Amino acid sequence: MKGLHGLIFAHGKHTGLRELTELRSPASVPFGGRYRMIDFVLSSMVNAGVSDVGVILHGNYQSLLDHLGSGKDWDLSRKHGGLRLLPPFAMVQHRDDRTFRGKMEALASVSSYLETIRQDHVVLADCDTIINLPLQKVYEAHVASGADITAVCTPKNLGSLNAATFFHLDDEGNVTHTLYDIKEPEGFRSLDIFILSKDLLLRAVEECRRQDRYSFRDAVLHGMAGELKIRGFVWDGYAAQIRTLAGYYDRSMELFDPAIRRELFPKERPVFTKEMNVSSTYLDPDGACVNSLVADGCTVEGRVENCVLFRGVRVAKGAEVKNCILMQNVCVGRGASLTHVIADKNVKITDGCTLVGSANYPLAIAKNAEI
Repeated sequence: MKGLHGLIFAHGKHTGLRELTELRSPASVPFGGRYRMIDFVLSSMVNAGVSDVGVILHGNYQSLLDHLGSGKDWDLSRKHGGLRLLPPFAMVQHRDDRTFRGKMEALASVSSYLETIRQDHVVLADCDTIINLPLQKVYEAHVASGADITAVCTPKNLGSLNAATFFHLDDEGNVTHTLYDIKEPEGFRSLDIFILSKDLLLRAVEECRRQDRYSFRDAVLHGMAGELKIRGFVWDGYAAQIRTLAGYYDRSMELFDPAIRRELFPKERPVFTKEMNVSSTYLDPDGACVNSLVADGCTVEGRVENCVLFRGVRVAKGAEVKNCILMQNVCVGRGASLTHVIADKNVKITDGCTLVGSANYPLAIAKNAEI
């Protein structure tokens, strides 16, 4: 799509994701057996024909650098344009606190990049939204409506209200009120995906920088609402905003529903990720694998039930794993028993170990730990 440029906020960690973001940003948190969270919004852009995407980095981003690389796996490795990884704090030099206070400050830090954007419009997206969005339709609706900003939103209840924004829409789909810090869902929940013109983006960034305002929600959606026409694009399909450990676990368990998998992985809009050449998965005839998502390169000799297994997971004989998420290269020893556990990459569970969490409070084990 020649008229649209992508910008993804790979922002600092959400404390609600706890162990999963100790060594990585939310953008690179593994999800669904072989993907990272950023893959979904990035693939939505690529499937819509967006050829230039900038990823604004911030905190614990080495894992994300390793995952995205040159952008080759998303067909974004190009001499001109393509994928650009934008370093943090390029222009935030006047404060001792080396954290972004909000999206507008993050955009201000890469303002020199924004000025070189070749397209007339920009799509802004957070990295923690699990969605397969027909972005081309959103863009076409934005242009046809004549709106200054189009905000993608959903009528569905997405659970946790942590950092959530809600809109009231009139009969024509225009945003009349912006709500946040509320105790109960009200109206349409923002999916933190916005389309606006490059000129408006640059003007908003400059005004916010002069006034030391840093929140896109406060400064633009609320503060500039009187002078802008903001329109909602209502998305009725599957969407999730993963900002807590319980939310991560619940959304992962939802993938066992075939209807949700069809919505999230339609053939016409594939989800791309970093390719890895690994062997096929081995299932021991004496073991069992029931109602589970299993990636390539796994060895299952014990019993696995209602689990998500990432690449290279090994479950030894006599082990029982139920309702768990085991990330890349996790090893479960002989006779071990795991229930409602999220084990990060390279975790080793020793022989005979028993670990039990609950569906409401899963037990999380940090990366590289040995239990």
